[in-house]
Amino acid sequence: MSQEGYDKLVAELRQLETVDLPQVRDAIAEARDKGDLSENFEYHAAKREQGRLLGRIRFMQRVLENARVVDTSRLASDVVGLLCKVEMTNLKTQARMSYTIASPHEANLREGKISIKSPIAQALLNKKVGDVVEVRVPAGLVQLRIENIIGPSGEHEPE
Repeated sequence: MSQEGYDKLVAELRQLETVDLPQVRDAIAEARDKGDLSENFEYHAAKREQGRLLGRIRFMQRVLENARVVDTSRLASDVVGLLCKVEMTNLKTQARMSYTIASPHEANLREGKISIKSPIAQALLNKKVGDVVEVRVPAGLVQLRIENIIGPSGEHEPE
């Protein structure tokens, strides 16, 4: 994963452990003080939230234990690979789009980052500018032409 993605996960984990979890523990204590726990909705909701938070914390700890930060200076920029931004054209609709190939934990379509495990990324891997790839997506078969590759360190492959 990228250093940026790793740092985001560390910050989110710190937020969960130092802010969110103590807030939930306070809510549990407050609900417990209200008496009968068998019919105390606030208590049960806070306990469910605590379980969700603890599960998320354990998951993130495992991800960070196994994470490897990629040295972007060692990645090729003439072919599509991890952390490359790929500009392409849908040959049927002539629509242009661009995606950054990211680790599964960094994928976020709103930010234009798709998982390296996605069908589109798998079809694009190791391809060069000008190559045409066919990808089966839920809408059917799509042909994409690679227009430009921007390497992880920001260098462009000439069009």
